[in-house]
Amino acid sequence: MTLIGWTQIALFCAIIVALTPLLGAYLTHVFDGQTTPLSFVLRPVETGLYRLAGVDPQREQHWLTYTLAMLLFHAAGFVLLYLLLRLQAVLPLNPAEQGAVAPDLALNTAVSFLTNTNWQNYGGESTLSYLTQMFGLTVQNFLSAATGIVLAVALIRGFARASAKTIGNFWVDVTRCTLYVLLPICIVFTLFLVWQGVPQTLGPSIDATTLEGGRQTIALGPVGSQVAIKMLGTNGGGFFNANAAHPLENPTALSNFLQMLSIFALGAALTNVFGRMVGDQRQGWAILAAMGVLFIAGVAVCYWAEANGTQILQAAGLAGGNMEGKEVRFGIAASALFAAITTAASCGAVNAMHDSFTALGGMIPIINMELGEIVIGGVGAGLYGMLLFVIITIFLAGLMVGRTPEYVGKKIEAREVKMAMLAILILPLLMLGFTAIAVVYPPAVASMANAGPHGFSEVLYAFTSQAANNGSAFGGLTGNTPFYNLAGSIAMFLGRFWMIIPAMAIAGSLAGKKSVAATAGTFPTSGPLFVGLLVGVILIVGGLTFFPALAVGPIVEHLAMLNGTAY
Repeated sequence: MTLIGWTQIALFCAIIVALTPLLGAYLTHVFDGQTTPLSFVLRPVETGLYRLAGVDPQREQHWLTYTLAMLLFHAAGFVLLYLLLRLQAVLPLNPAEQGAVAPDLALNTAVSFLTNTNWQNYGGESTLSYLTQMFGLTVQNFLSAATGIVLAVALIRGFARASAKTIGNFWVDVTRCTLYVLLPICIVFTLFLVWQGVPQTLGPSIDATTLEGGRQTIALGPVGSQVAIKMLGTNGGGFFNANAAHPLENPTALSNFLQMLSIFALGAALTNVFGRMVGDQRQGWAILAAMGVLFIAGVAVCYWAEANGTQILQAAGLAGGNMEGKEVRFGIAASALFAAITTAASCGAVNAMHDSFTALGGMIPIINMELGEIVIGGVGAGLYGMLLFVIITIFLAGLMVGRTPEYVGKKIEAREVKMAMLAILILPLLMLGFTAIAVVYPPAVASMANAGPHGFSEVLYAFTSQAANNGSAFGGLTGNTPFYNLAGSIAMFLGRFWMIIPAMAIAGSLAGKKSVAATAGTFPTSGPLFVGLLVGVILIVGGLTFFPALAVGPIVEHLAMLNGTAY
């Protein structure tokens, strides 16, 4: 570990904290329908879209109507993306003449991008046409990210409103999010990436002569626009198979740092939106503090593990740490930081191969996802995932003091607790259930590249990533098989929507309740005590649920490494 490495980590955290209230204020203005600096240009466009779609922007929706609109919207998106994947061979903008995507892979890919997972059982530059990349994947990157954000805002309205029957209008929210937030930032970000060397072209691949005199085909395409939204929207699906480790997706240290910032920026800002909408910004800072404690702990362990390497490397005189699977232009600190960010934030983009991390270094990304990616999390999804844990924490605090639990003026009762537990328990059911099937089903076992605990970690990582809608891959697992394509589709679909529906039910329930004034007996939820209790509940729930699986995977692999055995 070096001073420069820790400085980079500290600078990243400081910039995110500084951006949080600025972006939080802007997002609050957007979703409250207030005038923004972009309203002069975009308000006529917004109004025109409502007229074209027959949407009344003044008419709000009940939580059930809001949720059904979201589900129907995504059902239509799934059909369109699936057809695009299957028919790309006969569609335009296909200079490399890519063929139709196989049915099981098309199903997996369509569900993956629909759910903001962006798990990729294919190589982008060798499988998909420019049309599919732009009008299929990039469009879903925008829409799935916008959906996550507006669902978080709908849940916030549930906490903020009193005696209300509605939580907003899905069509209005998703339009404003796309027009005022995602598109403007991505346009600027794309131009920055192009300046750094990321291609943005509809031209075909080019042939180059290497220094050794050989011929190499260099794939190009509309890369910059997809990279911008894949990072900002915490999507993670790469244009190239190597994702953010590819020099044409992430060419410089500066582009790497800005991509990391973009992954966390909107998710962190939504905590400030929560504080502003409920009328107490301290509540938002408390939630961000809990996220920050978990994040910094994870980064520290991951960086320490990779900087120390293994005993085998140390015995060979390689004391500089574990550089296997990492880009020299980023190094250990930036690779460990990126790994912690992308798995904490449900992004899934990678600038290093997690399969090559040490056992403990690779365990941190798994833990980040197993906790439900509530440490910032996917845009929107991280906040409503964290608020589910807040409800459980408030319930337990109420039991401790012997009174009805309250949070930001709303009584937390049996309905909210049941819905929160329903949403929280779906993830371990999918992660551990599919892993258990895969490690005993012969065709699934045949896809594992490694034996022993490392092979188990590959499978555990795969289903953890898909159920948590992360999309990053541990590596070493052949995922493009009928079993993994079908099982992964189910895990991604249920991991996204089974969690959303209870969260929206909570939003509707809370919006209909009256606000109660704080009293001397009200448990304070904006101070260090609450932050510590929230972190403790998260770790206890995560530990009791996932420790057995981690024990037979990365933990036993680490113990074997100490004994001189590597996998």
